[in-house]
Amino acid sequence: MKTTPILLMLVLGLGATTAMAAVEDTDGDGVYSMEELKAAYPEITDEAFEEADLNADGAIDAEELAAAEAAGLLTAS
Repeated sequence: MKTTPILLMLVLGLGATTAMAAVEDTDGDGVYSMEELKAAYPEITDEAFEEADLNADGAIDAEELAAAEAAGLLTAS
């Protein structure tokens, strides 16, 4: 059925939007630092940040954030 891929895309898109809304990019650089993530996820560890940083650039982009939330690496307290 053709509506299944569309529904899936909508659900995945909404998940990413929700993820981005939880964290504020205070310096406006388009990615999230450890400090920015700590504001939304106070219990984040250095290890969880490093695991979420899939491209190892020292910051979390929107896709990495959504993936980390989906994997259960980040949970709001």
